[in-house]
Amino acid sequence: MKRQDTQKLTLLHTALVIASLAGCAVGHDYRRPPPPEVASYTAETLPAETADAPGVGGGSQRFLPGGEIPAVWWELFRSAALDRWIREAIANSPTLGAAEAALRRAQELLRARSGELLPSVDGNVSVSRQDPSGASLGQPNAQINPFTLYNASVDVSYTLDLFGKTRRELEALQAQVDYQRFQLEGAYLTLTSNIVTAALQEASLRGELQATRDILATQEEQLAIIEKQFELGGIARTDVLAQRASLAQTRAAVPPLEKRIAQTRHLLAVLAGRFPGDAADLPEFDLEGFRLPEELPVSLPSSLVRQRPDIRSAEEVLHAASATVGVATANLYPQITLSARYGTEASQIGDLFQPGTAAWGIGAGLLQPIFRGGALEAQRRAAVAGFDLAAAQYRETVLQGFRDVADVLRALEYDAVTLKAQAEAEVAARDTLDIAKKQVRFGATSYLSLLNAQRQYFLSRILLVRVQAVRFSDTAALFQALGGGWWNRGPEPGMTRTSVMTDNPSAGALRP
Repeated sequence: MKRQDTQKLTLLHTALVIASLAGCAVGHDYRRPPPPEVASYTAETLPAETADAPGVGGGSQRFLPGGEIPAVWWELFRSAALDRWIREAIANSPTLGAAEAALRRAQELLRARSGELLPSVDGNVSVSRQDPSGASLGQPNAQINPFTLYNASVDVSYTLDLFGKTRRELEALQAQVDYQRFQLEGAYLTLTSNIVTAALQEASLRGELQATRDILATQEEQLAIIEKQFELGGIARTDVLAQRASLAQTRAAVPPLEKRIAQTRHLLAVLAGRFPGDAADLPEFDLEGFRLPEELPVSLPSSLVRQRPDIRSAEEVLHAASATVGVATANLYPQITLSARYGTEASQIGDLFQPGTAAWGIGAGLLQPIFRGGALEAQRRAAVAGFDLAAAQYRETVLQGFRDVADVLRALEYDAVTLKAQAEAEVAARDTLDIAKKQVRFGATSYLSLLNAQRQYFLSRILLVRVQAVRFSDTAALFQALGGGWWNRGPEPGMTRTSVMTDNPSAGALRP
């Protein structure tokens, strides 16, 4: 075989080796953690449906295992005012704006680094005035006149990604993009849930305020009767004073409720991206304006880790940590850089690109770490520890997510029972008060019995409103705990601020 043919075969073999190495990336390829192998959220079996009770929010609710969560889940409460305010908040919220900006920043950083997989090409134009000594040419006594050198060239350089360092860095950046995307979905879910919760809080406070005012009217009516009886000598002055004291205590409960309503409305304004004083069109929410959803979809436990944005964010942190291990591993191996330059040089600018002025060069460099005092090995061990940390945090996030769902499922079960009992207590307290008022009017009982009946009815009425509101709030909390249905969101008008994300499920998690 001729020597020229041997050289060609050697170059071909070298090229094939480099190409095969270029397809490798040290470190383990990331695999998505498998879903937990649990069959249910709670140790006890959920009832087919909850208890029912008369009045607002008293309907029975049915759990639908494996049911699909709608993207606009708050519409199940059938409140047009709530829906309008949420849509405005989605369009104007600075919280969503900040999350979107963080996502765009991560995307642009990824694009900026993606170019490192391709050769870099730079144009270079320079001019320099030089006065070299003869010693640089090996003639110390030679006299060289100063001259000007003009240069125009194109420089090309490329670092071979033999061991996948650049690709692992890009993988980590892509994980950061996905992390910010899920952070955006989390911000979306938190914003909508906070508005629903605040609206229900205002509705609850308005219910308490209305109940307090109704009780005030009853106490004022009773005071008028008692004062008349006192004038006729039928009761003692202490009874009148006791009724006045009870009336004053009830009046004292009104300002705190009005204060909390105002503060809640300030919160609703800010959540929608408005100043507290710029919410004249903010609707007033009351419990009668909401409808309790009768059917509650409950995602399968195996689906929860794919649905909750906080779990998906923790998973992307784990993914980035896995890629970082690959980067630290690649730093232990050689790095090869190729470079080339072609251009023209002349002592007169008009002679550039003339025959005889061409200048070119090619080169290659290899960097092999030999001794770094153990720094590179320590960095890799630190990266592995970072992966273990991210894995532990991911598992903690998963456990917390399952706990949230379990808590709210049991809460809904007991909320229904509590509401039924409280509704019965409110009816009994109202009947007792009616009887006590009649007996006092005809002198058949002591005034102390009336005061006790008033206090009992006041307490039972307030507690009933609170229990009703809690049942609505826990229903909203269920949708939040299950992820909010973001994966079902399409390009619906007014709801397009966040994009629907695509999923590419895989299984397993591989430790580096």
